[in-house]
Amino acid sequence: MPELPEVETTVNFLQKRIIGKKIIDAWTDYQAHKFSFCGGFENFKKEIIGKKIEGVFRRAKNILIKLDNKKILLIHQKMTGHLLYGRWEKTDKKILGANKWKSAWISLKPSALNDVYNDYLHFMLFLSNGKQIAMSDLRKFGKIRIYNSLDVIEELKKLGPEPLNKNFTWQILKTLLKKKKQSIKKVLMDQETISGIGNIYSDDILWCAKVHPLKKSYQLKDEEIKNIFLCIKKILKEAIKYGGTSIQDYRKPNGEKGYYQKKRKVYKREGQICQRCKKGIIKRIKISGRSSFFCSICQRQK
Repeated sequence: MPELPEVETTVNFLQKRIIGKKIIDAWTDYQAHKFSFCGGFENFKKEIIGKKIEGVFRRAKNILIKLDNKKILLIHQKMTGHLLYGRWEKTDKKILGANKWKSAWISLKPSALNDVYNDYLHFMLFLSNGKQIAMSDLRKFGKIRIYNSLDVIEELKKLGPEPLNKNFTWQILKTLLKKKKQSIKKVLMDQETISGIGNIYSDDILWCAKVHPLKKSYQLKDEEIKNIFLCIKKILKEAIKYGGTSIQDYRKPNGEKGYYQKKRKVYKREGQICQRCKKGIIKRIKISGRSSFFCSICQRQK
């Protein structure tokens, strides 16, 4: 699932290209239930067609597009989704899609958009500049909603603080962590505690801070919390700099891979030598059903 760095990369890209553009049409082959919240896809289209895009921003793992009728289009890319930006045309050619044959959208010129991971187009917005915003979503878990305003989006109200905000301090982090009795790995991934961090970056953050992923959150010492705080900022900023992680499905809006997978510290590096101590072997354990990776020496359980 795209995490904070991938969503931030997407938002930064779109901000430079779609603000001021009008939505002139929309298409989907998602099942009808995806748009049952607004009475169906045709009603959804009535809410957005002809509207100008005034802003694009991020909250946690959500992409939020503000329209000039003050409504908010919320897109959550979920497990295998990612937004793309370019030009496509519909063809009669049939290709093997997500568990079935489907009509193909073909990119109008050779580019990274032709990557196989960008082939699963299930939602598309047509813009006044001739370009399209498309959702490639292999498993069709993507979430799309339209709201009257930010104030009525209940799911956003439940989210924890943004870890890259200037007002997010180590003291705030300490208050949050001391309330939790779960492992620090699980707490870092809890969106109601801290927004935007998932499996990839929680592993690399804890490696950076030299903290074992199974250590209980409330048992952390101040020095460990300070280190985790600094590493949250460091790892997330580095991942944004390199355009996110593209080990599997995620691609940047231009269709290209992110490059953080070449920089990752421990995530999916089981059996490799630790980059820092040069002695420890990266191990993998299961925490709440998710694989977690750590250095056997740098992150000894205390």
